[in-house]
Amino acid sequence: MYRICIVEDEHSLRDMIALNLELEGHTVALFDDGAVALRAFEKSIHFDLVILDVMLPNVSGFDLCKALRHHSSVPILFLSAKGTTADRVAGLKLGANDYLVKPFDLEELLLKVQILLKGANQQEKSATTQIGQKLVNFNTFEVRDQQGSLLHTFTKREVQLLELFSEKEGKVISRNEILDRLWGVEQIPTSRTIDNYILNFRKLFEQDPKNPTFFHSIRGVGYKFVRE
Repeated sequence: MYRICIVEDEHSLRDMIALNLELEGHTVALFDDGAVALRAFEKSIHFDLVILDVMLPNVSGFDLCKALRHHSSVPILFLSAKGTTADRVAGLKLGANDYLVKPFDLEELLLKVQILLKGANQQEKSATTQIGQKLVNFNTFEVRDQQGSLLHTFTKREVQLLELFSEKEGKVISRNEILDRLWGVEQIPTSRTIDNYILNFRKLFEQDPKNPTFFHSIRGVGYKFVRE
């Protein structure tokens, strides 16, 4: 069902949590060292939930949470023997979604996992859009086919432009509006820069890029995006 990462150095506890999550149909990845987990997170995040112990070898759970929040909105659940109000507040301020104090009841953990996954799933749906037979995820910057295979990873600017097109679907967007929304006054790219983005979108989404279905040029004005 979902992909869950557990970073916990107490092996018996980690394996018990993993077993129960797997019994519920989830795929589980396990780490027992903060530094190893950090290296994995720096490459890519392909999890729907991360469960973090606070006190870990080499890199703490708090530092892992901070690193994750630089580039991912994946839900994070802290597990910790440190249960003071200050500890819980510190974890939540770093961007964690919930905090569970050890020892805890397994049923409570599984309920928190279910709630976090449900919320993430709703957020994920609102952060995606379909263009033809391809699904764009604005959070992960990815576009995938119907089988879930990764086709392309966008730059931040590409995602911003796609979000603008989705917001203004069916309406003509002028070049000036695109420049104002995406570049502001910091940089002034040439009109050719925008053309190149559109050409790349057509190559990725259109069956025939020379006769586009989705991304249309409106001569002398700008562009129009239509889903059908």
